[in-house]
Amino acid sequence: MTTTPTAVGTSRDRRGVAGTVPATPAGRRRGRAPGASRWAAVGFAAPLLVYLVLFYAYPLWRNIDLSVHDYTIRAFVQGNAEFVGLEKYAEVFGSSVFGTALWNTAVFTLVSIAFQYAIGLALAVFFRSGFQLSAVLRGMFLVPWLLPLIVSASTWAWMLASDNGIVNSVLEAFGIGQINWLTSPDTALISVTIANIWLGIPFNLVILYSGLQNIPGDVYEAASLDGAGPWRQFWSVTFPLLRPVSAITLLLGLIYTLKVVDVIWIMTTGGPGNSSTTFAIWSYREAFGTGQPDFSPAAAVGNVLIVIALVFGFLYLQLQRRQEES
Repeated sequence: MTTTPTAVGTSRDRRGVAGTVPATPAGRRRGRAPGASRWAAVGFAAPLLVYLVLFYAYPLWRNIDLSVHDYTIRAFVQGNAEFVGLEKYAEVFGSSVFGTALWNTAVFTLVSIAFQYAIGLALAVFFRSGFQLSAVLRGMFLVPWLLPLIVSASTWAWMLASDNGIVNSVLEAFGIGQINWLTSPDTALISVTIANIWLGIPFNLVILYSGLQNIPGDVYEAASLDGAGPWRQFWSVTFPLLRPVSAITLLLGLIYTLKVVDVIWIMTTGGPGNSSTTFAIWSYREAFGTGQPDFSPAAAVGNVLIVIALVFGFLYLQLQRRQEES
């Protein structure tokens, strides 16, 4: 059969009409897509940027401004504080309180995060076995985390009271004499540290337990087939694989503990004397705790805390970068 030129041309024309997509609308869509995606990205990022500026950047700038001016109450109201540069920082570093506050901050922070992490990790490993009441007990361990801090601190202050505290009552039942937990310079820092450890255990438990759930069970099976017991599995499998989660848990615990005010203030107000005064308590007391606010030294102490937290944050990022490279 011979196909006529008219039929062939008609067939080609139909294929061209049916199979060809108009170029102009597609080109327009391709031209608009990058701009639209940029505006969408800006729209999604705008709330976060506004939040960071209002609640982080501006307070930080304001704190720096307070520390380099001499802000009395009158100057704070009138807005005519005298610029003094680093004079307030010199006062802070030269104060007799600085050495005590530095030592108390180091002891309070390091002891707290060490015990919080160790106990939280032990509980996380314990609950990983998944026994019958595991979920119920995990929920009960979260109670200290859910309670308002003022309630928890007040409860610990009552328990450790010298005269009618339940802790001294139990000790007396065993023939141990009364201990002035909150009013003795020798035990005040220990008391607030114990309370803070109790408050931080649930946080460590939740984060570390979540990290343990991401470790494949096949790894433990392989270790068991190789003859590794529970302790060998923990040190050779659990602990190394949990290292990234442990690092961020310790970093967050460090930052949180550095700025603890409410627990110490409610229990001892930083006393007796300065025996339980940390940098956070010192800053709060200078600004609000004496009845004669001195905002500039308080801001300077606060900035010292910020620098300490930033140093540990950068160390964490450096360690994480080295770990990724290796």
